Amino acid sequence: MEALQIIVAIFILALASSLTFASDPSPLQDFCVAINDPKGSVFVNGKFCKDAKLAKADEFYFSGLHIRKNTSNIFGSTVTPVNVAQMPGLHTLGISMVRIDYAPNGGLNPPHTHPRASEILVVLEGTLHVGFVTSNPDNRLISKVLYPGDVFVFPVGLIHFQYNIGNTYAVAFAGLSSENPGVITIANAVFGSNPSINADILAKAFNLDRKMVKNLQSEF
Repeated sequence: MEALQIIVAIFILALASSLTFASDPSPLQDFCVAINDPKGSVFVNGKFCKDAKLAKADEFYFSGLHIRKNTSNIFGSTVTPVNVAQMPGLHTLGISMVRIDYAPNGGLNPPHTHPRASEILVVLEGTLHVGFVTSNPDNRLISKVLYPGDVFVFPVGLIHFQYNIGNTYAVAFAGLSSENPGVITIANAVFGSNPSINADILAKAFNLDRKMVKNLQSEF
């Protein structure tokens, strides 16, 4: 299984790289290892670049995606990202990836969006119900049940989710077409914003009682 995960990871990154023109700008150099020190550095795409002559292999390396993660949380899922924050060598390359672990019987990666990336996901273990919703005015749900070896793509910016409908743990890997795709979890953003959105606004937007909105906000 470990060897399969490595092969899948390489496959996902190769696929994601074909989408980079739709998101991050193309690099004008071989690579740009992201650093926080501005001294003697070049500022590129929001980060400083380390002198290429000083680059080290560990800056292009990440370990641990073969390890099952703890899913004992409210959603029953855990996302392990590998983006520019974890691997500085990804800067300007326009790709990143994640491992997602789902608890049995309902582990959920809740509805969310990636504002800067499309996502291509492959299931390694378990059975997932996945889907995304198209933009206004149709708001059409496009969904599918996935099994090990199945692949599904989520277009950039659209709300999407994954839900474990099996009675065993599920694992998926996903490639994203940005070094820093960002994530907006819908419920957290709407009901857990800081400061809170006026309850009257949300009550009208969702056709809910104001008291119910306040109760929902208290959960976040």
